[in-house]
Amino acid sequence: MTLNERAAKLHALATRLYVRDLTLLAGRLLMSFIFLHEGVTLATHFDGAAKAMAAQGVGLPLFVATIALQLGAGLSVATGVLTRLGAIGLGLFCLATATLFHTNFASQSELLNFEKDLAIAGGMFVLAVAGAGRISLDWLLARTLRQRQRDRETVALLLAVENQFSQR
Repeated sequence: MTLNERAAKLHALATRLYVRDLTLLAGRLLMSFIFLHEGVTLATHFDGAAKAMAAQGVGLPLFVATIALQLGAGLSVATGVLTRLGAIGLGLFCLATATLFHTNFASQSELLNFEKDLAIAGGMFVLAVAGAGRISLDWLLARTLRQRQRDRETVALLLAVENQFSQR
């Protein structure tokens, strides 16, 4: 068996086992976990977190919006509902966080947080392009809508045929 034949067999196996979709699911869950965890932590320790954010110059409305974004977009990415929109929102959030709060590059910790935020933003933008994959509520919804459209077209066709016969 040649190398090309082996590669073709591996590709066919990966396609049949939905390796791409499983990988997208794992990536979505891993990337969303940090936002869900942080959103829940901020919400459960609201008063203390609000005071700490106020000390950083973040007002209460922006703090509440941050929690809502982390939880809403985090769930969006994890479940695969409006994944692209959630990923773009979280990617932009990470870019903003990096440039607004982690620019003291003299501190190794701040530099590391800056780089992590950039890496997470990059992953979110890749997810926005790739989409959620088949193991997602987006895909299930799209499949259901396609099936409904086919059903409507079938009913319309049957009604048209019935009308042709009834006019004769």
